Amino acid sequence: MSKMYGSMLCPDCVEAKEYFEKINYKYDFVNITESMTNLKEFLHLRDTRKEFEEVKSLGYVGIPAILTDDNKIILGDDVLKIK
Repeated sequence: MSKMYGSMLCPDCVEAKEYFEKINYKYDFVNITESMTNLKEFLHLRDTRKEFEEVKSLGYVGIPAILTDDNKIILGDDVLKIK
């Protein structure tokens, strides 16, 4: 099952969660502001994957971020293109 890394403090993440509910997209939500464990999991992913290089260079956190079943990363507005 895909994972969405995000926070309920992030408007884009809330929008993505609502969109996924609407299209019945199945995923596990990892709330990075809920615990240090979740934050560390996300930071490890973000700091080891090249897909995050651009968002990091622009000073963004990189959420919402989807890690798909086939190990692909989907970021930002592209999250809302998932069908």
